[in-house]
Amino acid sequence: MLYRIITFIGGLLFVVALFALLWFFCKKFLERHGVTDQVSDRAMVLATWTFAGISVGLVFAVVGAFVLGPWAFYRTLRGHNVNVSDAASIWWGFGIVLAAMAITGAGFFGFLMAVGAY
Repeated sequence: MLYRIITFIGGLLFVVALFALLWFFCKKFLERHGVTDQVSDRAMVLATWTFAGISVGLVFAVVGAFVLGPWAFYRTLRGHNVNVSDAASIWWGFGIVLAAMAITGAGFFGFLMAVGAY
């Protein structure tokens, strides 16, 4: 039972880590594209909607996260008036989602191996 509790708490921490990675990558994206005012707030909005897209996509199928996450990134980015083409913003969204999910997934599987659950 103790391992289940530890795994549950670890899973919650990795959800927080996924959001933190999304926020960090979105912030770096905005800075790279010349956004200077309210970068942290804009990154928070962008990361929140991207995280929501990933979450809804994971409910339907794992592949859905890689469709709805970049789409949510693209739709939210359109509202921020960042000078990026539509295609580039979708690819940037896909890259951000892929990087954040890969880092979080690798860390979580390492955690599961460390506690003996995998």
